[in-house]
Amino acid sequence: MMIERDGRATGRGWPITLGVVIGLLALAMIGGGAWLITLGGSWYYALAGLALLVAAVQLARGLRSGAWWFFGVLAATVLWTLWESGLDYWGWIPRDGLLVLLGIAVALCLPRLVPHTRRPVWIGLAVVLALVFAGAFALVFAPHNVYHSGQPLPAAGRVASAAPVIAPAQPANAPAAGDWAAYGRNNAATRYTPLNQITPQNVDQLKQAWVFHTGDLPKKRYGAETTPLKIGDRLYLCTARNVLIALDAHDGHQLWRYDPKVQTSSIPYTAACRGVAYYATPAVSAEDALATPPGDQAPAQSASAPPPVYTSHIAAAPGAPGACDARIIEGTLDGRLIAVDAATGKPCADFGDHGQVDITRGMGETPAGYVAITSAPTIVRGVVVTGHQVLDGQRRWAPSGVILGYDAVSGKLRWAWDMVHPERNGLPPPGKTFARGTPDMWTTATGDEQLGLVYIPLGAPTGQYLSSSRRPAENEYSDSLVALDVSTGRPAWRFQSQQHGVWDYDLGSQASLVDFPAAGGSVPALVLPTKQGDMYVLDRRTGQPLTGIDRRPVPGGGVEPDQRAPTQPFSRYHTVRKSDLTASNMWGLTPVDQLACRIQFRQADYRGVYTPPTSRRPWIEYPGYNGGSDWGGVAIDPHRGVIVANYNDIPNYDRMVPRAQAQKAGWKPRDEDDSNNKAGPQTTGFAQLDTPYGYTINAGWRLPVTKMPCKEPPYGGIQAIDLKTGRTLWDRPLGTALRNGPFGLSSHLPFTIGTPNNGGSVVTASGLIFIAAATDDLIRAIDLASGKTLWTAKLPAGGQATPIVYRADGREYLVIMAAGHHFMETPEGDSLVAYALPQ
Repeated sequence: MMIERDGRATGRGWPITLGVVIGLLALAMIGGGAWLITLGGSWYYALAGLALLVAAVQLARGLRSGAWWFFGVLAATVLWTLWESGLDYWGWIPRDGLLVLLGIAVALCLPRLVPHTRRPVWIGLAVVLALVFAGAFALVFAPHNVYHSGQPLPAAGRVASAAPVIAPAQPANAPAAGDWAAYGRNNAATRYTPLNQITPQNVDQLKQAWVFHTGDLPKKRYGAETTPLKIGDRLYLCTARNVLIALDAHDGHQLWRYDPKVQTSSIPYTAACRGVAYYATPAVSAEDALATPPGDQAPAQSASAPPPVYTSHIAAAPGAPGACDARIIEGTLDGRLIAVDAATGKPCADFGDHGQVDITRGMGETPAGYVAITSAPTIVRGVVVTGHQVLDGQRRWAPSGVILGYDAVSGKLRWAWDMVHPERNGLPPPGKTFARGTPDMWTTATGDEQLGLVYIPLGAPTGQYLSSSRRPAENEYSDSLVALDVSTGRPAWRFQSQQHGVWDYDLGSQASLVDFPAAGGSVPALVLPTKQGDMYVLDRRTGQPLTGIDRRPVPGGGVEPDQRAPTQPFSRYHTVRKSDLTASNMWGLTPVDQLACRIQFRQADYRGVYTPPTSRRPWIEYPGYNGGSDWGGVAIDPHRGVIVANYNDIPNYDRMVPRAQAQKAGWKPRDEDDSNNKAGPQTTGFAQLDTPYGYTINAGWRLPVTKMPCKEPPYGGIQAIDLKTGRTLWDRPLGTALRNGPFGLSSHLPFTIGTPNNGGSVVTASGLIFIAAATDDLIRAIDLASGKTLWTAKLPAGGQATPIVYRADGREYLVIMAAGHHFMETPEGDSLVAYALPQ
């Protein structure tokens, strides 16, 4: 029995408990809010915390005024949220979600505080708040941050085309309609297939056709990122540690397998093999080249059986006449080019040293993991062009980023482009090395057979967050797209996406070749995406921009104020970059973690894009180094004239650490201590020896305990862009929250939040986009016209790879590697999964 005395109620166990909970929230908001005020931030948290503390005390005392204080705070918070975030759905969650939930409990507690309150009053209040909370939760499944221009797609027609070819055409330049002959389907890297059997009308009928397991599970720094090739009736792929495999394109059973025996110690940042290259001797048809000599067929394998023990041997002799007329060429994590017979998987004895070439010759000391080929080579006019990844964050004078061209048949070095030593064209003189620490090309080049040019996307020199030690050639070529004459290896032109870049905004995407619409016809052009988000259109003959570029002022200062360029280029054609961050963009599930993020925001230096690195306090890099477009590149429908670009919208929270502090913390480069190179996102310290600073990176800017991002969603999206005008046709978040949640736990909720994504898309003649890439382990089909998702399928592991679409015996297949990715924190796997319409 409860008896009211002096406005108080007895039986107060529930009010006391509720008062304690609200009081703890209030104390956190008062303490954090006071800190935020000293940093020049919002007064809301401190003031709301004080009011909540009054409410908590009154509730614990059993006074009815505690409820009214609480509801007053809730009403004021709603008004404040409306003022600060407008109708942005994601902005309401941390500000109001927890308070509404607590409001339900306070409403249910009213009878204990005011015993004579009529039941309909407190029940009605609780029901109203419960409905508000349920409605707000239900709204999470509605589309947010979606834009559609309302304009129809450009009419299909010959708006743009892949780069023209010269005879005799190689498959990478002009693949058969049902094939996928290069990493981007062709050397133009359009990722467009003319196939149209799978349509927006029947795509919901797609079913899994077969699955093949590679058997390669590195466990450490995993992330195969593989895009297979399809030539004739075969698929060719590489595994995370460079095992080469040929499969029957109809059912996925293994035809042959070759293991170059790459050691786990050679894995750089990621065990990635994004793809392989195919080359057929010009005088031999693809059908003849792929004919298997009698007795040379490797043991077959069913699609579900484990891989056989069979492995080709480096010292194998050439096969029957015609061996290696068609060959598969890959780069390995330990710095080799490997060439095997496309028919048998046996090494091509005429290529280099019994089927392999060591690209580290002339580089000097190359510790394990420092020089790794992670992307597919590009073959133009019979020259195999390769770059390689040079391990970041270790030493300023790491091995060279030299670009190398080899004969596709003999494996002989045709040329070497060492930007610091342009007078050289081959291996360095005895006792010398290629210039160390120069910008590398870790991604994939694009080739133009007719012009004889290969387009090289470069990064920054090692020690990429500092620029004072760079040599003139490094300042000239870093973060540039460089067109090399494939016959000589000499630069024809360059386009620099930033000056004195210290943000790790290397050019990670392939350039895509198109014929750009112009008055009176079209211009041979290329589309260049960047990590900053800007997209450029250049004349691929000269490198001259075909669309507008502005030079805008950018922030100065930082640890090297005299090095920072006062302006940087900005594209007027298109950018996927969003507006600069503000304190109101800080996020979390509750007011407390949002408050923590706002404190971090105020503590850091942030003045928009190109905020320079700082040491005395952290600095915010937005977009982060995984922002904008990365190695997945873009897909281009050349007939409708539409670019499809998936992108990341995430910041990094970084700090330069003086050398003495880095040494005290025990930071060492990989070759001295590998224990600091963990498998997850980069949150640890990097030594960056031979410079005045090491550095720390919080990639994605997440809180250390809850693992929640500090920026509000979305974190990634996908756009359709009119090629001719650069106008956005539609833009929407990409990825659901199925595998995301606080404390690293999966929410299992299928609402679209827009997750970080790695991997690219494919666009089909029928008007479909196929893409995985996000962290939800789904592959999806998206309507090119509207951006709506028409079909999804659950992958057995993370889909951080670009899919392909091909045809075999009249049936169209969608295939993707589901191997997961350590950086994206998606599950590891070894599955190549194929989908097709029912027969």
